[in-house]
Amino acid sequence: MNNYAFSRSSFFVSRVTLTVITVFMSMFSFAQNKPVEMADTMRSNGKIYVVVAVCLTILIGLFLYIVMLDRKISRIEKNKNAE
Repeated sequence: MNNYAFSRSSFFVSRVTLTVITVFMSMFSFAQNKPVEMADTMRSNGKIYVVVAVCLTILIGLFLYIVMLDRKISRIEKNKNAE
């Protein structure tokens, strides 16, 4: 067996192991039936909408930044290829 095949099979085994561990960890987290008091309090006070609005603002800002950055990089690549 060459090195490439060994490293590839080792990568596959580690990936499967990581997936199994992740699935079991998520099952344990769903097993907890404790109510979340903070979320209920924020929802009853109406503050959950503020949290959602802030999260959406941050995500929209990140998305716009990535789009603008992509346009700048494309323009620079176009100018570099034109030279």
